[in-house]
Amino acid sequence: MSLPGDARQWMGHGVPADGPSVEDKGGNGVERVARTLAMGLATVGLVAAVAGCSSGVSGGGGQGNTGGNAAAGGTGSGQAVTITFLHWRGEDVPEFNKIIADFHKLHPDINVQMKVIPSDQYIAQAQADLTGPNGADVFTSFPGAEFSAMEKAGLYTDLTNQPFVKDYNPNLIQAGQDNGKQLAIPYQVVFNMPVYNANLFKQLNLQIPTDWNGFLQLCQTLKDKGYTPIVFAGKVSAGQFFNDMVMNNVPDPKVFTGLLDGSSKLTDPGFLKTFQRLSELAKNGYFQKGPLGTSQDAATALFAEGKAGMLALGSYQMAPVNTDNNSAFPMGLLAPITTDSASQAKYQGIDTTTFMLGVNANSPHKQQAEAFISYLSQPQVAAEYANATDQMVTVQGVKYTNPTLQAMEPMLSKPLRFHPMYTLTNQQVVDAVTNAVEDVISGMDALAAAEKGQKAIDQALQQP
Repeated sequence: MSLPGDARQWMGHGVPADGPSVEDKGGNGVERVARTLAMGLATVGLVAAVAGCSSGVSGGGGQGNTGGNAAAGGTGSGQAVTITFLHWRGEDVPEFNKIIADFHKLHPDINVQMKVIPSDQYIAQAQADLTGPNGADVFTSFPGAEFSAMEKAGLYTDLTNQPFVKDYNPNLIQAGQDNGKQLAIPYQVVFNMPVYNANLFKQLNLQIPTDWNGFLQLCQTLKDKGYTPIVFAGKVSAGQFFNDMVMNNVPDPKVFTGLLDGSSKLTDPGFLKTFQRLSELAKNGYFQKGPLGTSQDAATALFAEGKAGMLALGSYQMAPVNTDNNSAFPMGLLAPITTDSASQAKYQGIDTTTFMLGVNANSPHKQQAEAFISYLSQPQVAAEYANATDQMVTVQGVKYTNPTLQAMEPMLSKPLRFHPMYTLTNQQVVDAVTNAVEDVISGMDALAAAEKGQKAIDQALQQP
């Protein structure tokens, strides 16, 4: 299972199962690239490099390309070309094998070979792979610090003028842009907000809370009825859940990104309020015992038992829960509203666009790589992928037939905030914030945790 949306998603994403966090304890993105190259080049060959092997696929001419990129792909000589597709979602390999096989029928002189690196190892090893002499041609990346590091390392081919870019919702692909250029295409939409047991809520007649007191009452009712209010998955939840807690306390994105230049502090009112309310949840016993020591898989299994109200991860974890409990109960998504009244809440949840498709700037087969991304961009192909993998996509015109995705779809019409932690492009700052959350959950005073975290940020910003 990969880590968040994912959830690896930054985890955070991930480390998003996709959840979150693939965190590297080094410095900022550019420094991390340099430091990890030597290590990564030595270890990348040891990874389960062809996890799922993939049907080596060929492809050529450019038929069936609704994105208008019909000319891209073929070698023109009839000689087969092999390109490598590098990603972290091992659970998607069976579906990608089918998609690659179909692509092969349309492009018989392009072989596509998959290489899968576990999400918690992806950043260091992927960067090394991409700079090597035989690096992947098509690769995926996380938004935020990882995207920034790869951009500064010059690993992306500019896709701005590729016709397939128009196949995507323009509001959902901004995370892959830099200085007006579309360097990567976010393929997935993930909602980084707690999953709740809809059957249990119905059984106990629980309503989705619209303010902080309502959320506390919800947690207390669950606790009084013998249920764990919130299952917390260690460091992964520390990054994921913080986004939901801070989204309305610090609604101005400039205040959040101000942590990067010192114009904001973790001790500022909005951040301190967030830590105080996290402390309130912990002190009231609304998390399971040992929350920081609970792995993502263990948290998922615990929630799947039906003995908890909420799982502090994200939409990416709904499919694994269904796998664990044989789809025993329906689920929904809710984010804690931390304001005193509903009218004060600007946002209703967090979304992330991730699994960003890019073409390696060092690839000798850019045309073929672009043809493959163009194929993935077709609505019918994206729908096949989405419904088979329980992952919402950014491609326009996709019809969701998967019940799990249908349950998520209403979130797209609500006021959502892009994953705040992904706007922090210095990994040391990310680590400082996450560590402060962990300190609060472990019982440290909120102000003390904020001051400790800010000291770490100050030290990070003093580095050249």
